[in-house]
Amino acid sequence: MKFKTVFRVLALICLVVSFAMLPSACIALYDGTRDSWAFIISILAGVLTSAVLAKFSDDKDTRSSIGIREGVGITGFSWLAASFIGALPYWISGSVPSYTDAFFETMSGFTTTGATIFTDIESLPRGILLWRSLTHWMGGMGIIVLSLAVLPFLGVSGMEMYKAEVPGVTAEKLTPRLHQTAIYLWGVYVAFTLIETVLLCFGGMSLFDAFAHSCSTIATGGFSTKNNSIAYFTSPYIQWVIIIFMFASGVNFSLYFIILQKKFQFRDFFQDFFQDEEFRSYLAVTVSAALAMSIALYLSGNFTSLEHMLRRTFFHVVSVMTTTGFIVEDYNIWPEFTKFLFVLLMFVGASGGSTGGGCKVSRFIILGRQLRSETMRLLHPKAVIRAKFNHKTIARSTLDSSAAFFVLYMIILSVSTLITTAFGIDLLTAFTGVLTCLSNVGPGLNALGPVENFAWLPAFVKWLFSFCMLAGRLELFAVFLLFVPGTYRK
Repeated sequence: MKFKTVFRVLALICLVVSFAMLPSACIALYDGTRDSWAFIISILAGVLTSAVLAKFSDDKDTRSSIGIREGVGITGFSWLAASFIGALPYWISGSVPSYTDAFFETMSGFTTTGATIFTDIESLPRGILLWRSLTHWMGGMGIIVLSLAVLPFLGVSGMEMYKAEVPGVTAEKLTPRLHQTAIYLWGVYVAFTLIETVLLCFGGMSLFDAFAHSCSTIATGGFSTKNNSIAYFTSPYIQWVIIIFMFASGVNFSLYFIILQKKFQFRDFFQDFFQDEEFRSYLAVTVSAALAMSIALYLSGNFTSLEHMLRRTFFHVVSVMTTTGFIVEDYNIWPEFTKFLFVLLMFVGASGGSTGGGCKVSRFIILGRQLRSETMRLLHPKAVIRAKFNHKTIARSTLDSSAAFFVLYMIILSVSTLITTAFGIDLLTAFTGVLTCLSNVGPGLNALGPVENFAWLPAFVKWLFSFCMLAGRLELFAVFLLFVPGTYRK
């Protein structure tokens, strides 16, 4: 691994995170709250860290393309560096009792998990609330993807970083130049954020709340400015707007880029979306799960009106499947059938290439096709049977990586749950707590349910959950390779 190359890019990441605190610092100074100096000190600490890392890098060494080892190192260490620096405002301002809690909250923000240790969110100053939302917003599309827009000016090529960071089965370049891809993706991302902010303002939200919730929605994060999350806003209009944008953020962003290229021709718009097998499956699972939950709630006598029932089931299904984590009511008291369905949706997650977490819909499709192929091969041993996805034969390497991903996912889930239960935490809480962090969902079940928080967990468990959040956000292997000695030597 070329450590000087890694340090060069990490210096840029630290600088990006430091400058991202400026809006929060300005609001804190304007409000005259206690967190203003915390942001100023944190910005200076981040800039100083960037300068030190830049000092240990070398221009000649970084004027080369980034290889797999450098890509893995930069991706993993950049998220850690961002979280360590991003935790400083929470800690210095005294908003949290310990650095462990501050790091947990920041990692939850950058990985768009949305699990929080705050028990009274509405008592926090606006600067801290904005910083929570901005960590979501930066982490949603990816700090690495943001840096790719400026890396070419440093003489660095970052395809390996892009592959290591972008969620999904494959990381496709939408344009010949990678920095153009990053710019186009961020263009769509910014446009979605601004559109949702305007629509939420029309629904009666303040500009601050609308922007904060738009950042959390588009990033599929889940941090809210209110203790009761979206339940605070009883307007059906606001809830349906958030449902639509949560669902849209769970779609592969490359599909939006394709639509932009065709200048929003309606016929091509629907054709491109519904020709994509992952989108069709994503839509089918969402609708089927919401209808199944609606029937279960109706049979259990939990029924008010048809619109209200559909709204709350669609809201929570989309929120959990896209791994956003917003809530409008406590589904921890819903029938057991619905809770188990929520657990399954946590596993599935959103589409590859979206801001959502989970195992991704595309992986389940690929493994399902492979299962069908293997079954047919048993019936017809001499037949040549190929598994296909979107009318293309699935490469053997893709099949192998998908299977390996599930094995590693289950190992981390099982071991982490075992460790968590060793601290006296009940099985359901431990299992769903690890699952919700590994899939970057946010709320779990039982003692970590939608109206609970993570503040009461032991410090070691918080660090363990932080690792699970990072592993889930970076598709497991990018983090796993950091522990492999061969990553650091030829």
